[in-house]
Amino acid sequence: MTSRRNFITGAAGAMVGASLVSKAGAAAIPEAPSQASPATQPPLHPASGRPYNPVVTLNGWSLPWRMKDGVKEFHLVAEPVVREIAPGMKANLWGYNGQSPGPTIEVVEGDRVRIFVTNRLPEATTIHWHGQILPSGMDGVAGLVQPPIAPGKTFVYEFVARHAGTFMYHPHSDEMTQMAMGMMGFWVTHPKDPRRQAVDRDFVFLLNAYDIAPGNYTPNVNTMLDFNLWTINSRAFPGTDPMVVRKDDKVRIRMGNLTMTNHPFHIHGHRFEVTGTDGGWIPPSARWPEVTVDIGVGQMRAIEFVADNPGDWAFHCHKSHHTMNAMSHGVPNLVGVDQAGVAKKINDLVPGYMVMGDKGGSMGGMHMALPENTLPMMAGRGPFGDIEMGGMFTVIKVREGLARGDYRDPGWYKHPPGTVAREWTGPVPDAPAAPAAPAAGDVIGTAQRGGHGGHGGH
Repeated sequence: MTSRRNFITGAAGAMVGASLVSKAGAAAIPEAPSQASPATQPPLHPASGRPYNPVVTLNGWSLPWRMKDGVKEFHLVAEPVVREIAPGMKANLWGYNGQSPGPTIEVVEGDRVRIFVTNRLPEATTIHWHGQILPSGMDGVAGLVQPPIAPGKTFVYEFVARHAGTFMYHPHSDEMTQMAMGMMGFWVTHPKDPRRQAVDRDFVFLLNAYDIAPGNYTPNVNTMLDFNLWTINSRAFPGTDPMVVRKDDKVRIRMGNLTMTNHPFHIHGHRFEVTGTDGGWIPPSARWPEVTVDIGVGQMRAIEFVADNPGDWAFHCHKSHHTMNAMSHGVPNLVGVDQAGVAKKINDLVPGYMVMGDKGGSMGGMHMALPENTLPMMAGRGPFGDIEMGGMFTVIKVREGLARGDYRDPGWYKHPPGTVAREWTGPVPDAPAAPAAPAAGDVIGTAQRGGHGGHGGH
């Protein structure tokens, strides 16, 4: 990772607006850090500026900055990137600073920020700062409030981060192509007082989706709804890292949705409160308990819970087809169809042919050949066998005895004796007999008696 390299220094002119940077001004642009690893990077603690409690971007990182004359300066580079969706599959995407999604930007409420944006794409782009309250000319809508950033050019955005909260960034220029190619990122504005909204561990990630046909590397950008890869920060399970927390930690998870559909995210083993949206924090008196929160298109939801239940807990989208990889659309329904005779004949012509779908969709134990650069639909492996999940799925690992800043994967949970579901080999009790049906003419309850009481008079 090159995020800690020294920044280029030089004399800076006063640059305001989403404007083109001059050659003289270009000498003062901070160097653009880059990151290629798909692993979750440690939180970026502030080395300058006001203090805050940093977030952890799942399978991502936070963008370093420099302080210049009291302004926090960042440099984003829009460029083609190669993203490993999961081991065994890579995708040709567009992103920022070496990755898709781009790095998380962290600032403090009241900071004046200056973001240089260099375009290394083959077409023009902009950046919209989703959810931010800022001057109109900084809003990043091409043609409406600024000229587009042509290939090879650098623009600068400058504004004050007025409100603490959780936001996103993405293009508003040919956005159907550019967002379908992975151009997006997270933005967190921390409160001035680090004690406000404080938690022990604070995770962020974006929900995104791609249509990449088996054997291909580049997404189909003309797809409206039929995506086949549902991802967390452009990673599909089993490529998603776990979220590791200490027992009794107060945990926050911030999720932004830049796909084409909603995602009901569900936690196992805990209950949470919905504490924030991209519009701001929800007052404590208005929060509500949940185990599943629906995140609409273009929305962010922050949830908080106390990790008081040790174990390995699933955390996933509850749309069942969003927890699969490399799905195929239009597959016929063969549940209950005996294909044995047909399968034998096909095997004579195509050795290795396997029957699929006659007893359900389980992929456990099936190891068929796949096209190049294609993930199995469900490929995770756990301590008890196949984890028949993929896509928008990860694991929250709650452990006792972790150090405060320790995010390393602790391995699989060691269950206390007698706490794992097991096969029953003893006698099975008989099912209770069904109650006898009432005889003809019997009166059942008071609601059958004339027109008074119950619903008889309705």
